[in-house]
Amino acid sequence: MLSINRKDFLKGLLISGFVSGCLPSAKGAPYISRDRLGVCSWSYQKPLDTVAAEMKKLNIKNIHLALQPFLDGDERHGAAESKEAQAAAVARIYSGEWIVTSTMLSFNHEDYTTPATILKTGGIVPDEQWETSKKIIPRAAVLTAEWKVPFMSMHAGFLDESNKAAFDKFVERLTWIRDTCKSYGVKLTLESGQETAEDLAKFMNHVDGIGINFDPANMLLYGKGDPIKAIPILAKWMDHVHIKDAKAPLKADEWGQELPWGDGSVNPAAFFEALEKVGYKGAFAIEREGGTNRTGDIALAAQRILG
Repeated sequence: MLSINRKDFLKGLLISGFVSGCLPSAKGAPYISRDRLGVCSWSYQKPLDTVAAEMKKLNIKNIHLALQPFLDGDERHGAAESKEAQAAAVARIYSGEWIVTSTMLSFNHEDYTTPATILKTGGIVPDEQWETSKKIIPRAAVLTAEWKVPFMSMHAGFLDESNKAAFDKFVERLTWIRDTCKSYGVKLTLESGQETAEDLAKFMNHVDGIGINFDPANMLLYGKGDPIKAIPILAKWMDHVHIKDAKAPLKADEWGQELPWGDGSVNPAAFFEALEKVGYKGAFAIEREGGTNRTGDIALAAQRILG
């Protein structure tokens, strides 16, 4: 069976990125090479077998793989799948049909109904959920390590330094997660966007050895600034990048609007150019979490990126 260790994975991305780079060129030419582009498994809202079939149609192997189908399941990132379906997915990893650029851990207590609800329920913030979350995190890290995947991403929750006791608790919890992942040879990466780039950069110095999964649309959806301007601020921590587009909210207490890639406020040419300028050489994963035609929107994004 073929497996890819972390060193070979990163080396491969470095070579492909150096050769092809990010190419914000004329219409019809690719922004990046196909071997750097992937999809987020949860975006399809379909079983993993269907995700595999759609990836074949796009001739894409890279996948940001949600862990919930292998764990307890949740509404946003996939119901728990059968042992047979899980085994089939793992076989795709070992055969090389799938290249898992990162896994993604979520929690079924999270409520994204409004910005206010996710502020209270997001990630590792809720005290009443922490003991349950602590049990799932090692299971997630073990799976990530077994598949030789270098990164495990997650939404940690909102950063709030105004309450020192709560902030210290947040840092303590995140440090424990980092150390747990590290013990299995996995690097923890935090999903960006729930805070400004400046606040996230400041926080990264509190927990050494973690990275960022950069999502440009999240900054817009939360009304946290310009994602293009955020790239040089956060570049040193970027290990993985999402392809997602959105427009900022009209009111501070509302969500922005997620849109197909290229239809929102993230300028694709400026986005890829900024990432090339800071030397980003990693993987990109198309994410779509809204709309009524996710499969079509993912295919459209791939077409717009690859030319």
